[in-house]
Amino acid sequence: MPLRPPNFSPPFHIVRVAYVDSFVTDLALSKAFWVDALGFVLTEERADALYLRGLEERLHHSVVLRKGAAPAVAAIGFKVFGEDDLDRAARFCAERGLPHRFVEKPAQGRTLAFEDPLGTPVELFASMAAVPSLLRQYGAYRGAAVQRIDHVNCFSPDVQASYDFFTELGFRTTEYAAADQADRLWSVWLHRKGNVHDIAFTNGRGPRFHHVGMWVSAVTDIIRTCDVLATTGWLASMERGPGRHGLSNAFFLYLRDPDGHRVELFTCDYLTIDPDHEPTRWDLRDPQRQTLWGMPAPRSWFEEGSHFPGVAVRESTLDAQPIVAPW
Repeated sequence: MPLRPPNFSPPFHIVRVAYVDSFVTDLALSKAFWVDALGFVLTEERADALYLRGLEERLHHSVVLRKGAAPAVAAIGFKVFGEDDLDRAARFCAERGLPHRFVEKPAQGRTLAFEDPLGTPVELFASMAAVPSLLRQYGAYRGAAVQRIDHVNCFSPDVQASYDFFTELGFRTTEYAAADQADRLWSVWLHRKGNVHDIAFTNGRGPRFHHVGMWVSAVTDIIRTCDVLATTGWLASMERGPGRHGLSNAFFLYLRDPDGHRVELFTCDYLTIDPDHEPTRWDLRDPQRQTLWGMPAPRSWFEEGSHFPGVAVRESTLDAQPIVAPW
């Protein structure tokens, strides 16, 4: 059995996923998409970077877009409970032989950067500059009216190994897709903050970044976003949806930014905070797993993702195929 009991005493305490730090090739074009079309709040604009957040958020950024020679995702950031968790995390990395170092990050306190056993770049921080929440400032609501970061999804060449590592860190399983009757993991959804996921892993060439999921308040925000994108020159950015996942129950829309980074608008998942929450098992070939209405994802959704700089991409250890749309 690939699943194991939750670890309620992890080596350090992660609160939630907090940001994605990416490289883009054209900051002006990225600003037009993320800020003007999708409605992200521009917290700070520098000559070489944009720092964005959702309307509800009280921290300086949840999306960082930095000017780079090629598109890539530099790191996935998680907030920890306190400064001592950073020291415990550094000791944990040293004991496991994981590459790690403390780094300077704009608007953040001490930040520990490390790589998981497969090479996924992770950053941990305890403090970040505070900003006003715009939750009740309805005049600021534009585009998708994005509220906050919800989760990230990564391609993993060994989903079982990714699952084993992150559950050691206290992440708990909500749902998973089994490749066969032996329950070999094809994908898995893991959380810290009490909803469906903070991070998910999908079988594929990796490690690579699949998408960042941003939470919106209502299904109608996603429908309106489709109308906005379709009439402001961004029709081609819509990759998949709108629709409703079977897995997670979430209503979704997947988009590709000007550099190909994938963004999901996401709402309507459910509470998972109870310590005895039982994970939901899906068969990989169940057509309602991907989309409750039975429509499969396009091939790009299973094959295309953003690279992590300097991280070698490996073929998957699991040879199992999902249902793929014919177009």
